[in-house]
Amino acid sequence: MAVSSSLQSEVRVKRRSGALMQGWWNRLPLLPALVVVLCVTQLPFVITLYYSLLRWNLVSTSAPRFVWFRNFISAATDAVFLKAVLNTLVMTGSIVIASVIVGGLLAAGLNREFRGKTIARTLAITPFFIMPVAAALFWKTGIYDPTFGVLGWITDEIGIGRVNWISQYPKIAIIILATWQWSAFALLILLAGMQSFPTEVGEAASVDGAGRFYTFRRLMLPHLRPFIELTGLLTAMYVLENFAAIAILTNGGPAYATTNLSYYVYLEAFSAFDLGRASAFGMISLAIAIALTVPMLRVVSGIFKQGGRA
Repeated sequence: MAVSSSLQSEVRVKRRSGALMQGWWNRLPLLPALVVVLCVTQLPFVITLYYSLLRWNLVSTSAPRFVWFRNFISAATDAVFLKAVLNTLVMTGSIVIASVIVGGLLAAGLNREFRGKTIARTLAITPFFIMPVAAALFWKTGIYDPTFGVLGWITDEIGIGRVNWISQYPKIAIIILATWQWSAFALLILLAGMQSFPTEVGEAASVDGAGRFYTFRRLMLPHLRPFIELTGLLTAMYVLENFAAIAILTNGGPAYATTNLSYYVYLEAFSAFDLGRASAFGMISLAIAIALTVPMLRVVSGIFKQGGRA
């Protein structure tokens, strides 16, 4: 009996080791992709974290040396950095809210049957597929320019005069441009949510005498809630890194009025050539982005899980 039990235990051990080896062999084709992901994402993170602990200015004759967390502490007393944080929050919040509202209105209009609906939908989502740099250049010369721009001509025709939007209203100019692009993204998600709304529910509400506004407020809007929050989450994640519009339209000015965190990190790295401070500010920006998006992601995932159980 003792010999039999020992043989059985040996067989179990061999089977377990064989299954383990087979599992590793099955995962082996994923190893190159894993190495690429680690090199592209985690290696730059580690290098940036290392740089953030240094006092390293490329135009200084002093050799790089460890200052540990002094670069992070200096952010609390850097007036421009604090202003960049405030600008980031204001512009990101404004763009997200405006994009959801405009995208929702466009989705409501395109969620109906009319002639040319396919062409209208294609034109409505076109701004999302334009490169941010190309879009910023077009708006700078074709829309905002006081002499040749469309808005300058409109304000001149209504008697206001030719308004230089970039100089007089730089933050609003960036918000309008980003909203124009990201409203198309919001349109895609919200239109999908509207098309998933059960038609029989809307028909039953119509038979019971409910108007369109009541049906939208009581039935459609609760149905769209997870789609709205998902749109806000994804838009915020991308808009937090808004760079092209600021770099091309305003260069962060005037007086850092439109400088956000991404652009300030760029200024510290490639204008002041202070790699230590730029890396520290980049790490702080990453922490702020994670702190803003993780709670939103949990809320959205919880809503979709509840919807799945329902």
